[in-house]
Amino acid sequence: MWRARAAAASCVVCQNALNGTHGTRRKAVLQKMCFVSQSIHHSRYPISKFQRLSLRTSVQQFSTLNRYPLHKFKLHVKYGSQPHRNFWLARVASRLLKLRYIVLGSAVGGGYTAKKTYDQWKDMLPDLSEYKWIVPDFVWELDEYIDFDKLTKALPASEDLMKLLPDFDKIGESFGSLRGFFAPDSSRETAFRATDQGGENDKQYKKGLLGELIHLQQQIQRHEEEARRATADPCSPGSSQQKQKVSDKEKVDQLQEELLHTQLKYQRMLERLEKENKELRKIVLQKDDKGIHQRKLKKSLIDMYSEVLDILSDYDASYNTQDHLPRVVVVGDQSAGKTSVLEMIAQARIFPRGSGEMMTRSPVMVTLSEGPHHVAMFKDSSREFDLTKEEDLAALRNEIEVRMRKSVSEGCTVSAQTISLNVKGPGLQRMVLVDLPGVISTMTSGMAPDTKETIFSISKAYMQNPNAIILCIQDGSVDAERSIVTDLVSQMDPQGKRTIFVLTKVDLAEKNVASPNRIQQIIEGKLFPMKALGYFAVVTGKGNSCESIDSIREYEEEFFQNSKLLKKCMLKAHQVTTRNLSLAVSDCFWKMVRESVEQQADAFKATRFNLETEWKNNYPRLRELDRNELFEKAKNEILDEVISLSQVTPKHWEEILQKTLWERVSTHVIENIYLPAAQALNAGTFNTTVDIKLKQWTDKQLPSKAVEVAWETLQEEFSRFMTEPKGKEHDNIFDKLKQAVKEESIKRHKWNERAEDSLRVIQHNALEDRSISDKQQWDAAIQFMEETLQSRLKDTESVIEDMVGPDWKKRWLYWMGRTKEQSIRNETKNELEKMIRCNEDHPAYLANDEVTTVRKNLEARGVAVDPCLIKDTWHQVYRRHFLKGALGHCNLCRRGFYYYQRHFVDSELECNDVVLFWRIQRMLAITANTLRQQLANTEVRRLEKNVKEVLEDFAEDCEKKVKLITGKRVQLAEDLKKVREIQEKLEVFIEALHQEEK
Repeated sequence: MWRARAAAASCVVCQNALNGTHGTRRKAVLQKMCFVSQSIHHSRYPISKFQRLSLRTSVQQFSTLNRYPLHKFKLHVKYGSQPHRNFWLARVASRLLKLRYIVLGSAVGGGYTAKKTYDQWKDMLPDLSEYKWIVPDFVWELDEYIDFDKLTKALPASEDLMKLLPDFDKIGESFGSLRGFFAPDSSRETAFRATDQGGENDKQYKKGLLGELIHLQQQIQRHEEEARRATADPCSPGSSQQKQKVSDKEKVDQLQEELLHTQLKYQRMLERLEKENKELRKIVLQKDDKGIHQRKLKKSLIDMYSEVLDILSDYDASYNTQDHLPRVVVVGDQSAGKTSVLEMIAQARIFPRGSGEMMTRSPVMVTLSEGPHHVAMFKDSSREFDLTKEEDLAALRNEIEVRMRKSVSEGCTVSAQTISLNVKGPGLQRMVLVDLPGVISTMTSGMAPDTKETIFSISKAYMQNPNAIILCIQDGSVDAERSIVTDLVSQMDPQGKRTIFVLTKVDLAEKNVASPNRIQQIIEGKLFPMKALGYFAVVTGKGNSCESIDSIREYEEEFFQNSKLLKKCMLKAHQVTTRNLSLAVSDCFWKMVRESVEQQADAFKATRFNLETEWKNNYPRLRELDRNELFEKAKNEILDEVISLSQVTPKHWEEILQKTLWERVSTHVIENIYLPAAQALNAGTFNTTVDIKLKQWTDKQLPSKAVEVAWETLQEEFSRFMTEPKGKEHDNIFDKLKQAVKEESIKRHKWNERAEDSLRVIQHNALEDRSISDKQQWDAAIQFMEETLQSRLKDTESVIEDMVGPDWKKRWLYWMGRTKEQSIRNETKNELEKMIRCNEDHPAYLANDEVTTVRKNLEARGVAVDPCLIKDTWHQVYRRHFLKGALGHCNLCRRGFYYYQRHFVDSELECNDVVLFWRIQRMLAITANTLRQQLANTEVRRLEKNVKEVLEDFAEDCEKKVKLITGKRVQLAEDLKKVREIQEKLEVFIEALHQEEK
């Protein structure tokens, strides 16, 4: 019995141990912990093991159970298993106590292993801290502003929340049926809807809110057919027929009211969803600058496309190239509401307005794109106009009007020059629209004679593009027969494959038109001969220019909610409001872009290849430099040439200045100073006359003449550097530009006015000095005097030869003769020379009796002479006689420096004229040195500054660059650059377009 109980207890211990362990450790625990059970219950263990265990158990009995009172057992040694019979309880207890240490150790080891495994797994995860910017910062800071615990407690139970949630299945079915609801009846409207057959979607239409609308429409149509059938049946009694007609009419009216009510309810739901979507997109676009703006933002598709169109407008404003890229062309009669429709699409009053007068005088290309803020910006300006502020709106309208007037040439009314404007804002549809001048039928006073033809040519140029979307605007408040634009559009797009017809001012049309069916005929395309993809009816205001876009939109929605046109199903819901028009135009625009942009890119690629081939054939050794690059190259050359002025040596400046200044003043010195002073009888009178005349000359004429000479010298040197050929590197394509820069720079340059005052003092001091310090200066003065007198003598002899004609040698050798006047002058000269030979010290002027004597002597030889001719001839004859005498005196004074040092004491030689020329020579040298310093230190730098300013002004004036840098080579390089840029941008746009489609 005791063995059975022991075996049972051991099995219990084994079972507990097995239940507390897992996996592969069960066998090990069984082997280590349950030796008693193995020895008793499991017979597969040998007896030898059991005997070894008994010894250990006896030892552990006193170590593990020492705190319990022990009983004394007598050990009876017998064979077999008899000795263990008295200690089985002690063994079981000892094993149980040992079990807790093993469990605790396993728990600690398992926890450590689990922690180590978790740390390894955590280290394997990537570091996502660098991508924290993806989530906006306000998400991480929500817990600082929102108490989520209170919010959780305030929320209702999950069961209540489930009751509040809408039926998502029905909502999905409703949005799935949206395209079918707007499916048009006419096959011409298929471009605005993704599906136009409803065979498979009939079951889907029956579900949700849209299904209800379609069901109501079907009921209306069925009742209308029944009413018409009842009216057409003559066999039915009159009273019953009348009752049936009334009841059918009531049913039709009731169903129409229900349909309209449901449509308005659905429209309000769409508006609410659109508004919420607009706000959400605005929040997304206004993310924190810390994360979003640190990254390089990619340009949107519409911005990339608009850049291509801008380049094209600059490349060929007259549409001479094959530009078939899509854009939305807005055309219409004058005052038909084109600008108002465009403003409703742009959601801002951005265009100037006038009462009946022409306001759109040039095409305005408006690029609409989505952005966080409602702003506008011109292509060539960095200023942003906030369209939510009335001040910026007024400034924008004024700027557009100013640009239009500037683009119009003198004597014209409209211009083909395009004004490019970008408008961004939340919820705007992405597209490019071109607002054209309104088509007119009659010209008024003040218009150019060709205004009508110019508007037609501009409109045709834009509409001839086979990929342009034509937005034809028709005024609904005037008679349809007065429309001009419909005929023009029908000529450009006879099949109506790219035309959208818009009827404006429908509110006025509904009031004024006697038959509303006429509006229905227009919208259904049955009244006008033109065809169109779709027809829309819009209201763009009450005629008040101060109305805001929001108020106009509210008025438009309110009008159509109460309009009989919708209630009587003359108009469909998707054909009204500018919102639906904007969506339709945007869809058609992007569809056309996707269909045609790759073909246009290939066309520009082919054009690029042709231009590159032409360049290689005509200019194989030249780089492809466009006008701007050529201007920069010429600019660098001009600046280098200006810098070369500062590298001119001082010696060169002084030589040029001194030589030029003496050429200017030598006549005055000889005629007005030297000759009058030389008539003096003594040296004192000579010196006094010279001093007086030099003082007068210095005070009045000499400084200004010196500055004038310096300025002309600077111009000549600057012109020499600008026009001097540079050898093989010289490019004559820059000649016109350099000449214009030179003339404009010289025109702007003004010499320092204070220079004359300082120069006057320096010249006066230089002329006051009479002391020649050494023989070298004396010889230099004599040489200067001799060269001057010889030059004057040569000029005088040339004048006398012209007066008297050729001498006898020339007459005999060259068969030349004298005129009668020359003969008279020759006789007069001979008579005057006789008088001088008789008196070599004769004064410079003839007395009256001497003139009479000469005249009588000539008359005696049969020569009649006028006294004035005698005096004129005497002046040249005496001048030659005086200059020859002065040259002889100059030769005598070569050895007179010794007498000069002694002040000509005890000497008959007087060389005061040499001192005069030394003073003049020294004054010229000092003046040249002063002017050279002023040129090098001030004027050259100021001229360089003027040249830089002129170049900067020319760089900003595109017309000036086109005028100054011309030629076939320049035009070919310009075309090649533009076509290459367009083709590359189109390829980038196509790639981005494909990525967006994916």
